[in-house]
Amino acid sequence: MANEGANHNIIKLKSISSITTARHTASDSEFEMGWREKAERAKSLHRPSLKNWARDGLASTFPAYESYILSNEEAYCSFKIKNGVVLDTRLNVDDARQEGVPVILDGDTPPEVFHKEYEAKCIPVVIRNIPYGVNNRSNGEVSSCSSKEGNFQEEKKDCDEMHYNLQSNVDPSRTHNNEWPAIHNWSLSSLYNNPLLRSRTFKVGEDDDGYSIKMKLRHFLRYLESNQDDSPLYVFDASFDEDRYAKRLLLDYTVPNYFDEDLFRLVGERRRPPYRWFLVGPQRSGTTVHIDPLGTSAWNTLIHGVKRWVLFPPHVSKSVVKGYREILKGEDDEAIHYFTTILPRVKRRAASVAEAALAGARRLGEYENFECYEFTQYAGETVFIPHGWWHAVLNVTHTVGVTQNYCSRRNFDAVWTRTRSGRKKMACTWLRRLNDHYPDLAARARELNRRDGFVMWEDDHEEQRRWMRKRAEKARRKREKEASRQGREGDGDGSENKRQSKKEKWGEHRTNGQRKDEDDCNSVTSGANIVSPT
Repeated sequence: MANEGANHNIIKLKSISSITTARHTASDSEFEMGWREKAERAKSLHRPSLKNWARDGLASTFPAYESYILSNEEAYCSFKIKNGVVLDTRLNVDDARQEGVPVILDGDTPPEVFHKEYEAKCIPVVIRNIPYGVNNRSNGEVSSCSSKEGNFQEEKKDCDEMHYNLQSNVDPSRTHNNEWPAIHNWSLSSLYNNPLLRSRTFKVGEDDDGYSIKMKLRHFLRYLESNQDDSPLYVFDASFDEDRYAKRLLLDYTVPNYFDEDLFRLVGERRRPPYRWFLVGPQRSGTTVHIDPLGTSAWNTLIHGVKRWVLFPPHVSKSVVKGYREILKGEDDEAIHYFTTILPRVKRRAASVAEAALAGARRLGEYENFECYEFTQYAGETVFIPHGWWHAVLNVTHTVGVTQNYCSRRNFDAVWTRTRSGRKKMACTWLRRLNDHYPDLAARARELNRRDGFVMWEDDHEEQRRWMRKRAEKARRKREKEASRQGREGDGDGSENKRQSKKEKWGEHRTNGQRKDEDDCNSVTSGANIVSPT
């Protein structure tokens, strides 16, 4: 029976692939006109200095790395230097349950256990099965799936329609009927065929001035299935909830009760920093090594696909983590380069320094107590990243997921000390709201201020004057830039009329574009005639 099921899936995948290929031409002309041009424009804005996004040929060499990761033999790896000795541990998924970082928990672990034993101690965790409903119990019981294991796995494969879930570690005996709608609604084909989403725009990068670069979802998904880029564009969108159609994605998942204490909510959605992102990552895309902002912790749930993570504890220095010494002239430092080239060099250098230190030839220096943890995240798993931990992520396959940053009682001190200086005005509002709703935390914030001699923005008149001068200087530079642009266009050639015409045309274009998007959403009621990306 198992072999029959496997053969059935192979036949089905071939069928989907052939339909996709057969309908590409019609789809290009009817729905996808210009998606390549849209992608090229987005790439030129995101990284204007990179003329050839496939210069390293990683699309052809990556399958070997993918095969190694999906083999599951070294799903969890740790590399440490303790007392000058290198400890290199490699564990498969089953062994990692017994030891290792991150700690692996089931979705029915009580939240109070997570808060006390892991979150408060800043220990990274992988929590399994949350999207499948085990974390949303009403009666304290975990219901059993009525289907047999083979049928359950078959259903998961059907839901994804591709190979992305084949490495999932979901235990079919621990599923629950409160599963997230995202399990079904966020497969690539479901997203592509969703008439309310396919024409909405999502952020795929930023230009040199920090402005968002966006693409329509249908164009991006066609790019996802066809690109040969070393490090592709990546939907990493925090403003989807501002779009009246895209915000319906919020209905497809629930914040796990491990992370439902969200203290930033007190300042309101308009004032708070970006904190939740909808993610669609092509194979080979990812995020470079970083620490989450404002002392926040984060959770990341993978709905479809496979990701590779690397974690460094807060005490490991930035220069070591970033691998500044390991990047050769002309080399790229995107996530794929970090995982396949830079990170191995970092570990080799750490081992070399440790060997020299043992021989008395040098001191460990910044490599003392070096720690590095790599692991693979599978569909259905939620990763908890404590505040202050360095991390990078690589999409081993095409992936879809969601992530949120948050502040709770366990990381309040770190968040407050960074927010009061990084978001000065918002911190004043937050302190007043804390005083109304969480007086103990408000008292703690004031205690931290006294300890550090910190003066809040609303009480620091000199800081307010500096802020006003900075704001005036920014406005002045903007006026000068505009005047310079006008001067280049010339005053005698009707440039003002041209600019006004451009404004009117752009306004009309935006209106017509939005109306066209809405017409697309209203006219397309079924995905039956729309090609599904592979």
